Amino acid sequence: MTEPKLNKDDFFKKACYFEASLILVAIFLGWISGINPFENLHFSEIAIAYGLIGTAPLFAMFLVLEHIHLNSVVRIRQLLLDTLGPGLHRYHWTDLLILAAVAGVSEEVVFRGVIQPWMELSWGGTTAALIGSNLIFGLAHALTPLYAVLAGLVGIYLGLSMDYVGDRNLIIPVVIHGLYDYLAFILLMRAYRLKANAKT
Repeated sequence: MTEPKLNKDDFFKKACYFEASLILVAIFLGWISGINPFENLHFSEIAIAYGLIGTAPLFAMFLVLEHIHLNSVVRIRQLLLDTLGPGLHRYHWTDLLILAAVAGVSEEVVFRGVIQPWMELSWGGTTAALIGSNLIFGLAHALTPLYAVLAGLVGIYLGLSMDYVGDRNLIIPVVIHGLYDYLAFILLMRAYRLKANAKT
């Protein structure tokens, strides 16, 4: 029995639509909380540079995890290959760049643009808000328990990055998140193709 082929256009559209819909979630949450999700989104060369540099530690972590053979880490790699590989490997790098950019903008606008500052206002402190918002971020990425923990830690890193240049700037975590996702997509695509070619 042959396995049904994943529709290329469906995968890309659904992934982009889902990620883009998070912007609507951010706007809705912003309306409830009285927070403008885009208030701290300021384009500047220094912020983009910090974002590019700030991607390096996360990508280094990804590369290190690729060489760790603990069962919990191997399970994450396999789940990512099984869930994302069949869709990603059909795409050109420009398609993956678009998807990563949409994910970077939408997720950061929700979590760092609304939820974190909302908690800061409600709880009267940045540390508790940083941890609380990224507990939610980790749970939203709970592919496995370990993956949820790692995602939460990444979220804390992204939350801290907003204040790298002094004045809060959401562009920094947007660039880090989007570029990291893009590089991870590329490596997952290559790994899936190598695995598929090895079977033929």
